[in-house]
Amino acid sequence: MAVAKKDQERANYAWMYGAQARKDGKERAVPEYWDEWRDDWLQGFDGVPLDGAGRATPVSDQMEAEVDEAAVDRSGT
Repeated sequence: MAVAKKDQERANYAWMYGAQARKDGKERAVPEYWDEWRDDWLQGFDGVPLDGAGRATPVSDQMEAEVDEAAVDRSGT
């Protein structure tokens, strides 16, 4: 099922504000403003990744070893 872009943006923001609340040491209580997006806010607070296809995956610590240096240098200059 496709999710409307506006709804996806709101879910992302709710998640980010939840994550920031945890970093700020606030209690795990969803502010009234985010009540409609409660699940996303709590996922952010708990450090749970948001559901959704097409999410970027984190770059591994071994990135330099995985990347072919010659391919990176082929910038056309």
